[in-house]
Amino acid sequence: MYLISAYFDKNTTEQLQKYIDRIAVVSGNSFMVDNQVPPHLTLAAIEARSVDVLVPAFESLHDKLQQGDISIITVGQFMPKVIYAAPYINQYLFELNRCICDAYADVTETTISKYYRPLSWLPHITLGKTLNSLQMNEAVKAMQEFKSIDAKIIRIGLAKVNPHADVSIIDLEYCNR
Repeated sequence: MYLISAYFDKNTTEQLQKYIDRIAVVSGNSFMVDNQVPPHLTLAAIEARSVDVLVPAFESLHDKLQQGDISIITVGQFMPKVIYAAPYINQYLFELNRCICDAYADVTETTISKYYRPLSWLPHITLGKTLNSLQMNEAVKAMQEFKSIDAKIIRIGLAKVNPHADVSIIDLEYCNR
């Protein structure tokens, strides 16, 4: 399994990291911190026999994608183990996901997870993972004062998982439309 993820501007990254750190402290579950998982929004999860089949399509995205703004507006849970922050899907985020899925549509050695395809995707930023029920309760309490975040996506990464490690990064250009 490989992920294509969006990474944020410095301010957003710092805000999200504070939430990750707070959840680790209050819940006693430091999975995200221990594994140095950076704040990110997964745009696609792809099965492939090798990362080598993913890199050419990923690198072809360089001239097709640009920086964009999203609003991270809520906190949610994937029961019973994950707490996350979530944006609403604006046009930019929808097109970003669609463009990535299109780039892999003809790569026969790959399969995009059905949970990351356009119109069947719940964008989220994991803040705590592998939580048990008591840890989840503490994490939810810690997020009671969550405030929405105006965020900017500034780079896209192709990463392997367990442990999370970027294989390739695209720094996105700013486009003033």
